[in-house]
Amino acid sequence: MTGFTIASFNAKNLIGPDSEYYRFQTYTPEEYAWKRDWLADQIVTLDADIIGFQEIFDEDPLRDVIALADTYGAAHNDFSLPDGTKRYRKRAIFRKLAYGSYRDAEIVFAPNINDGEPGERRPGLAVLSRFGFADEPEIIQDLGRPLDIPFSDGGEDGGFFRIRRLSRPILKVRIPVGDQVVTVFNCHLKSKLGEFIRPKDGGPAPEADLTDYDPVGRALGSARAAMRRMAEAWVLRGAIVQEMQLGNPVLVLGDLNDAQNAVSSEIISGEIPFKNYAWMLRHDAKHAADRYSDEESEQITQDIEAVRLHSAEKLFMRKSLRDMVFTTAFGGVYESIDQIYMSRHFLPESEGSIGEMTYFSVFNDHLTDGSHAEAPYNKLASDHGQIMAHFNLKGDA
Repeated sequence: MTGFTIASFNAKNLIGPDSEYYRFQTYTPEEYAWKRDWLADQIVTLDADIIGFQEIFDEDPLRDVIALADTYGAAHNDFSLPDGTKRYRKRAIFRKLAYGSYRDAEIVFAPNINDGEPGERRPGLAVLSRFGFADEPEIIQDLGRPLDIPFSDGGEDGGFFRIRRLSRPILKVRIPVGDQVVTVFNCHLKSKLGEFIRPKDGGPAPEADLTDYDPVGRALGSARAAMRRMAEAWVLRGAIVQEMQLGNPVLVLGDLNDAQNAVSSEIISGEIPFKNYAWMLRHDAKHAADRYSDEESEQITQDIEAVRLHSAEKLFMRKSLRDMVFTTAFGGVYESIDQIYMSRHFLPESEGSIGEMTYFSVFNDHLTDGSHAEAPYNKLASDHGQIMAHFNLKGDA
């Protein structure tokens, strides 16, 4: 039995000191030292075998944080583990306390092709793996040619939504774990912040002027952001299905910027099949009783289930009877917008299962909803909780 853990970690604007990322936003050396220290502590607490990071502007600060985590982890081991001369040193309780180093781990960084000059920076993604990588990573962002999503208006041409590139990259890596190779997608979809169009002279968008509040214009900005997020979810779904049709186990993680029941999240995970399709009129029905046969109903269900993803959070709540998991908090609203999804290879009851999820951890004690006195500290800590899924694989590897 091979066990491993995988985590999603939005680091919130990780960049070195005195580097302007968004307009007028930088970290002083003291602020960077605080953020670096907090992130390293959180990595030690996670101690995950695989971590997908979001909001990474440059690779060097992330490597700096990981090195500090190893320093803290080594100190933790010196304090927590028994002296090597004692006969009980190999007992399981102490192995559980041990921090595993990232000294021999590998890291892949995916920069954002939309990245710009200081003040106009755009963050990328990274994956850290203690198991290394089976082959070269794949970065999905520039789609190569415009992708048009057509609409129909009562049978007439209803226009289209065009997307040329994703707002942030999707990082696809294949990781050897035990006897298996698992495909991992790390993603950060378009946020809910409104997307406003700047005038040709390069000035700010009119909707950005809150002293001349435009509720309809700002609603359109939110609609644009939602359409972009759903289009990005569709692109991700295409890459997921392609990988699953090759028979490969798949894990998807990251900041989806939507809860698991949102349309964009359901696009990523796939449809939930009906219990029975034999009641449904056929797509090519010739009369009122022309419905799918029992055999066709079974085949439809199998086809849908074969490419469906399952939420680690939902499976955990079902097993533990918990009903409160959140990874963000703002203005009194607590919700989960960071997710880990898995293909049916990780469901023990599925045919061809290679293992199962045994636990799901949420690290959100640092989150505040913006109304508390300590809320400014969240400028430096992450404004997301970290999530981690624990898996056991079958086999003797």
